[in-house]
Amino acid sequence: MAINAEEWIRQSDYDMDTAEYMLAGGRYFYAVFLCHLAIEKALKGIIQKKTGQPPPKSHDLSYLFSLTSLKTSGETLEYLA
Repeated sequence: MAINAEEWIRQSDYDMDTAEYMLAGGRYFYAVFLCHLAIEKALKGIIQKKTGQPPPKSHDLSYLFSLTSLKTSGETLEYLA
């Protein structure tokens, strides 16, 4: 089943909500993991919306960010790396 851009974003929002829940419960490792997953899914949604094609099967946030037309500071790019 192919995932469309809107579904990537919906899943990203769900993962962020879950990350906040994990953070509040002191489950820091899982909170960080879910934040990474949420960012990855949001970027994949942006890529698919931009290109009309499924995003690459990559977990590399810097690489995925480079495929978008988003602009950000160097500090944010360091964070993604």
